[in-house]
Amino acid sequence: MTRQTSVARQILVAAILLAAVVAIAAGGSLATTPNVEGWYADAVKAPWNPPTWVFGPAWSVLYLAIAIAGFLFWRSNDTPDGRRRSVLTVYVVQLSLNAAWTPIFFGGYPLMGEIAWWIAVGVIVALVASVIWLIAAGRRVSRLAAWLLVPYLLWLIFATSLNAAIIVLN
Repeated sequence: MTRQTSVARQILVAAILLAAVVAIAAGGSLATTPNVEGWYADAVKAPWNPPTWVFGPAWSVLYLAIAIAGFLFWRSNDTPDGRRRSVLTVYVVQLSLNAAWTPIFFGGYPLMGEIAWWIAVGVIVALVASVIWLIAAGRRVSRLAAWLLVPYLLWLIFATSLNAAIIVLN
């Protein structure tokens, strides 16, 4: 990104990234809300499963960090080898996987049964891998953005253990 990128364009891109993560969060909420008091309340969960109220605040902070990291990647100076573009591609891939997991895990179970949990664990493992890739590649583009994604990665690893525990315990 050149230093001549207008403030208006930067605000527009920041707003688009924030809107994207808000849309993902809203989609996840639509899939979660009808099921969290349904099948999920009755499912046997891991002993380390936090109370339901923890997820909303945790994801709100993480989604804000994801949006800021995306903006920092976009705003960074491009490298001669086009590294920024590939980082932004991985950023979009991880956003897509993130958007897919909640509807598959929560909304998929009433439609498909236990197979939804298996599909969801595959999606979240791919999501973890894409975030690891994003952090590794992104640190050369924006160290701050890469560091902002570390709590997200740790939460995803934790969420993966919760998803796997649902499969094992049920």
